Amino acid sequence: MKRHSLNKLSTSGALGLLLVWSGSVAAEDYYAKTKGYRVEPEPDPPSYVRNLSKTQFEQFRDVKWLDVGLDFRSRYEYRENDYRPTGSRFKNDPDNLWLLRTRAYIGIHDILDPFRFVVEAQDSRSYNSLYAKTNSDVNEFDLIQGYGELYFENALGHNRPLSIRAGRQSLELLDRRLIGNNQFRNTTNNFEGYRVRFGKKQNNWDLDTFAFQPVDRIMNEFDQPDEDTWVYGAVLSIKQWSEFITIQPYFLGHKVDGDPYNAVNASRKADVDVYAPGLRIYGVIPDTGFDYDTDINKQFGRFGKLSTTGRRTQTLQQHDAIAYSLELGYTFDHDWKPRASAYYGYGSGDKSANDTTNQNLDTFFGFNQPWSRNDYFSWNNIHAPKVRLEFTPYKDVQIDTGYNAYWMASDGGGWNRAGLTGANGKTFLGHEFDIRLRHKLNAYVDWSLSYARFTPGDYTTSQNGVRQSATATGAPFTNEPGNFFYFEVSLNAFGDGKPTYK
Repeated sequence: MKRHSLNKLSTSGALGLLLVWSGSVAAEDYYAKTKGYRVEPEPDPPSYVRNLSKTQFEQFRDVKWLDVGLDFRSRYEYRENDYRPTGSRFKNDPDNLWLLRTRAYIGIHDILDPFRFVVEAQDSRSYNSLYAKTNSDVNEFDLIQGYGELYFENALGHNRPLSIRAGRQSLELLDRRLIGNNQFRNTTNNFEGYRVRFGKKQNNWDLDTFAFQPVDRIMNEFDQPDEDTWVYGAVLSIKQWSEFITIQPYFLGHKVDGDPYNAVNASRKADVDVYAPGLRIYGVIPDTGFDYDTDINKQFGRFGKLSTTGRRTQTLQQHDAIAYSLELGYTFDHDWKPRASAYYGYGSGDKSANDTTNQNLDTFFGFNQPWSRNDYFSWNNIHAPKVRLEFTPYKDVQIDTGYNAYWMASDGGGWNRAGLTGANGKTFLGHEFDIRLRHKLNAYVDWSLSYARFTPGDYTTSQNGVRQSATATGAPFTNEPGNFFYFEVSLNAFGDGKPTYK
């Protein structure tokens, strides 16, 4: 870690604090990654992107103003008794699915400053599935990012920039549980709008603000922004407090100008006006081997509830929800660098469908893999304890395995991502075991394989764990465990940035 404590920066504590806060100590990098499981945001630019001067092409050693990326990923998935619904049926029959994703990136910086721009395209396809294609897997030939940027390198002090971006952008913030671009999924969350950053992540503090419309993924046409919806907010990251802690107070907002009286059911949208302040703190406990990552989010506002029968109406409910997340890890002093962790996450769920308050947490545009390898759960209506072990037995080989259990926070809220509803006093949804191996074969190729098994609990197998469907019979759709296996290979055209002749 390159952070320095304040007493190393100046013989005077007050003067040291002033120098650090103003950005006068320009050479320091205060940013520290979290050790939390799968909650480190994707870097900007994305991790597959390289500066052309640092690639294997010797003739471009002086081209430091151009970032390039070309990445191809192929994944085979086998799913048996998939608890995620599709259309009017569940995926009970085993499915063998091939997913292909190609990404390309060009970024221009420095040479035209303060003007910079980025273009990133992606093609996502699926083959061989028994089920209808969805925009989670398919989004052909589309623009993931296309924005212009005004970048003033020293606008806020030496080495403390001001950045203003406008256009289509991808975005990951905090621990990715509320705002993430979803790297695991075959398609990508992205947004159109504005992002203003005061400082950069290497500074001792920075402020990231944004106002975006989410982009609707249209499988075989050019994606369009949802002009009725806005997500906005600000994240302040404070790092000079200590080299062992990062503090991130934040505020998120979600606004939907709904259309509750639309005659077409598929086009009906409820009004939403949700405000979500929160606080995330992460870091390490010095000289102990322990690390931690914690986040709490409180939500309030208004949430529309649409009528499902009779006259088309909307009831505006008070929104009152809360969620928190805590991970505590310990890294052992061993050549394999084993890290054991314990985790607990809670997200409130709606207590009753018949009252005037909605307690179901708005998950915004979050990343669900930290909750479940099967992608079955998100940060609402959930109690989720977890234990996990990660280790590196050989160079460039990483293994992680974990056990997760899931209960509903409220039996009246149902299991949203499986489309199950009903209440009978049972809340245990099930438990999941997973294991994953990742191997960096060389500078251009890495591969991984994983297996996860979900065993349903008493709520899931009960007569009240039924589909949210007019045709639901009251019978459970399956009592069988779900199995998920995948094998994935990624190819990066520009390698890891190290010239091949070294």
